[in-house]
Amino acid sequence: MKKLNYIFLFVLLIFLSTSLVAQEIRITHGPYLQAVGERKATIIWTTNADAVSWVELASSDSKSFYAEERPRFYETSNGNRVITKVHKICLANLNKATEYQYRIFSKEVIKNEGGQVLYGKVASSNVYSRKPFRFNTLDTGKSEISFSVVNDIHEKSDSLKALLKDVKFGETDLVFLNGDLVSSMLDEKQFFVGFMDASVELFASEVPLVFARGNHETRGSFSSKFPEYFPTSGGNLYYSFRQGPVYFIVLDGGEDKPDSDVEYSGLAQFDAYRSEQKTWLENIVSTEEFKSAPFRVVVIHIPPFEIDWHGSLDIRKKFMPVLNESGINLMLCGHTHRYKFIEPRPGELNFPILINASNTSLEIKANDQTITILRKNTKGIVLNEHVISGLKR
Repeated sequence: MKKLNYIFLFVLLIFLSTSLVAQEIRITHGPYLQAVGERKATIIWTTNADAVSWVELASSDSKSFYAEERPRFYETSNGNRVITKVHKICLANLNKATEYQYRIFSKEVIKNEGGQVLYGKVASSNVYSRKPFRFNTLDTGKSEISFSVVNDIHEKSDSLKALLKDVKFGETDLVFLNGDLVSSMLDEKQFFVGFMDASVELFASEVPLVFARGNHETRGSFSSKFPEYFPTSGGNLYYSFRQGPVYFIVLDGGEDKPDSDVEYSGLAQFDAYRSEQKTWLENIVSTEEFKSAPFRVVVIHIPPFEIDWHGSLDIRKKFMPVLNESGINLMLCGHTHRYKFIEPRPGELNFPILINASNTSLEIKANDQTITILRKNTKGIVLNEHVISGLKR
């Protein structure tokens, strides 16, 4: 009997120690960059346990990260530090066109009752065997930029890796994910496994990722929550910004079928949403920042032409009259899974539209004279090249 008790205690100790190890806080996904501007940037990551988190930031100079105390940035809400598993730290009051280094930290909150808080261990980025992460703030005065575009991956992370393998810090300014990176939004795990973990592995901790929602990201029980993981400068899934000679407008085309379609189970209100964007768009194209840019590029998942489903027709009806009169140089789309370069048709379409296929990437360089687009397959072979000159004004 005593021997059985010893065996029972031994097994119990093993179980408890295993449980404690399993529960130890760790960073599960990220970090990755969002909403990077000239003066701000947001760093996002997740942990397996509730925690309070911070980012340590340093300018990218010759000094070691350990040379001095580095400023800490916390996530707060109305004066309180936020306890969560999804950590979004906004770095404010940055300098434009500046390289920064950063490290991330999460301190587990085991218990929070009244005024008593019990903390656990700290999880952090690997600050010993690798250099800190880094990023550049945007620069409207930059003479030339480079950016990449992929779309319609539908959770094929190996394809994403093949298409974006050449993205590098210091060479690629931005990476656009132009919709339908997943087939639906069911839970957090799906989009991390489907494309975000691969993006972090390749570039997203150091090169800004710009997300344009596709119609498949509107679907599923998690679709209303996923914007928490992709915050924008204005808080909407449609937004604009400038980098170098290019002013970017990112639009959200919503769904492709009528709101009443049985597939949406009575939850769709995309006609009104696109009308809301039209009003916003009219204001954006009237700003001096937009008008003064050498190039103006629109990124939207669903194209206004090439298909005659409701979403495309509503985009054509509401967005095109504004864009046609605004000196747009290029629109980048996906959705059809097939490549098509649509030449301008004055009066109906005053700028070219490039619809990228689901198995190719766009590598684009822009200066104040031209935009050069290379469409490549997963082997890096150039399939098409397009050169777009600036409008005479």
